[in-house]
Amino acid sequence: MTANRDLLIEIGTEELPPKALKTLSTAFTNSITSQLSAQALTFSAAKSFATPRRLAVLLSDLAETSPDKELEIWGPPVKVAFDDAGNSTNAALAFAKKNNINADDLSQHVASDGKQEKLCYRSIAKGTETKNLIASVIDTALNSLPIAKRMRWGASRTEFVRPIQWIAIVFGDEVIEETIFGLTSSNMTRGHRFHCKTELSILSANNYETILKEQGKVIADYQARQNIIRDQITNLGESLGGHTVISNDLLDEVSSLVEWPVALAGSFEERFLKVPAEALISSMKEHQKYFHVVDTNNQLMPHFITVSNIESRDPQKVIDGNERVIRPRLSDAAFFFETDCKTSLEQRREKLRAIVFQDKLGTIYDKTCRVASLSADIAKLLNAEPNAAKRAAELSKSDLVTDMVLEFDDMQGIAGYYYAQNDGEADDVALAMNEQYMPRFAGDHLPTTVTGTIVALADRLDTISGIFGIGQIPTGSKDPFALRRASLGILRIIVEKELTLDLGTLVELAIAKHDKFNGDTKLKDTVLSYIIDRLRAGYEDQGISAEVFLSVSAKQLSAPLDIDNRIKAVQAFNQLPEAAALAAANKRVSNILAKVEDEIADTVNSALLHEAAEAALAAQLVEQQAKVAPLFAVADYEGGLKSLAALQPAVDAFFDQVMVNADDSALRRNRQSLLKQLQGLFLEVADISLLVVGK
Repeated sequence: MTANRDLLIEIGTEELPPKALKTLSTAFTNSITSQLSAQALTFSAAKSFATPRRLAVLLSDLAETSPDKELEIWGPPVKVAFDDAGNSTNAALAFAKKNNINADDLSQHVASDGKQEKLCYRSIAKGTETKNLIASVIDTALNSLPIAKRMRWGASRTEFVRPIQWIAIVFGDEVIEETIFGLTSSNMTRGHRFHCKTELSILSANNYETILKEQGKVIADYQARQNIIRDQITNLGESLGGHTVISNDLLDEVSSLVEWPVALAGSFEERFLKVPAEALISSMKEHQKYFHVVDTNNQLMPHFITVSNIESRDPQKVIDGNERVIRPRLSDAAFFFETDCKTSLEQRREKLRAIVFQDKLGTIYDKTCRVASLSADIAKLLNAEPNAAKRAAELSKSDLVTDMVLEFDDMQGIAGYYYAQNDGEADDVALAMNEQYMPRFAGDHLPTTVTGTIVALADRLDTISGIFGIGQIPTGSKDPFALRRASLGILRIIVEKELTLDLGTLVELAIAKHDKFNGDTKLKDTVLSYIIDRLRAGYEDQGISAEVFLSVSAKQLSAPLDIDNRIKAVQAFNQLPEAAALAAANKRVSNILAKVEDEIADTVNSALLHEAAEAALAAQLVEQQAKVAPLFAVADYEGGLKSLAALQPAVDAFFDQVMVNADDSALRRNRQSLLKQLQGLFLEVADISLLVVGK
């Protein structure tokens, strides 16, 4: 039985990029484990460790050797290997020489492969010792890490994300000495850069985490360290009488910057609270990696929380230092805000003439003019106030040339909101400055105002129609103008806000604002198809099959809300027990009618309904037409399809008992008209024949 030991691998480095630390750690561990698994080396668990100065992995109960392998090498068939006299042929002798078999013993190496008897050589390949594989496994793992830009250090030609300072490899309690990246591995590690000045010996692989924590002042477990930080900053926020706002991205970054976290609370002058809170938060978060604190009303408090990488004997000095650092940053934000407020958004519009949106589509100023005109058109479609939408669109990009946004780019839109308020613009116009960008990402909030909704739609439609117009259609992963995200934003706004807008009309209006593309129907169809196609992935994420989407897509509709209603109705219909039979029947109907060359009459002649089954179906179709017409009129597609599900027995009976392609032409045409009526009822919603899953 193979013995097992724990294996510890640690790569010590200069400080690793904090935003990449989690990714590097995961990739390093995955590469190590997958390589060992490929060698059939078993282990019970793999634990990752990651700090600013190290990547490590601990494999528990790793087998000391890979298992023996049974080798089976097949040679030529017996009839080829031996002649009629039973003597070995040249083919057999070559097989014997290749596998070091005595030629006289060849007859003992005959076996059947299930089809015929052949020469066969069987042997056992002894397993490889794990410690002989470790160096190559680590080397492969380090070279395969997702590092955008590698660096060299010293006189070495070795390249890595940061200079490697030490490598520790301990297998059980055995030190594995290997040369990797120009360094010889040992069982020595290093603790905290300031709290632990001496090297530490790892006497046993499974004591690694404990040694670093107790002797080295390092919390090597990333998740454990993050949990400590979360608890510390949460408790500090409560002690300040508020609540610490914890964003996952900042928490990850801070967790990647420290090895021994100590959270400390600092303060700043209340006068800074006159500045938009978002600007203060941006400054604290982006530049200083501070967490902000809000009160019970969710208003920013004049406090911040920093996470130090050292346990200071005089923490107040650390706090004082951080307060001195943040004060000029907040003063800058206050200065930018006060200075910006002296010039209105309207006055700033002229500066937009100097900023190119896209070489072939003009400046940002040109874009605001197009979006303003389009916004007014959309407002009329929604019976909203066109002047407010137009005004908001005209001012929508003016904050791009403010000092605040030039310094804090994530204030785009937010700064515009505050400056519009300062200028005395209407509330919905001010809110639209920020809401034009909503939703910024999947799951983000939608605009709350009608004006913001209109400008958000117009801005995206202008971009998509313009970029498509100059032929820069997204391909593969290349989407520099984020047209996929813009399309999804348009669809989300229309569907979730239940706007009865036709996308075909909107695209046509948007194209018309670009004079050079006006009247290009091919462009309209291309843009419309591109946006509508974004729906499919979204429905698949909701568990709605491609067949359901295609059944509605077949109707070539362009109103997203109507499409959404139909897809949800077909999805509900598809869950009914009658759905499969009716879908199959409709597919059969489609196939029958597709072969009819003459025009099929819309009406059915009741005098020609000779069979009971066709008379029954005709009667039920008349009854269902009366039931579903008012439902479809108010877009109650789900109710209509559920009602039509009652046709299943009559449809089945019709196909069981009635010959559609009767010899009598009058009967045949009448039955075709009956099937056309059946098909037409379902086609009011979707082509349900497409629900039949292809084999």
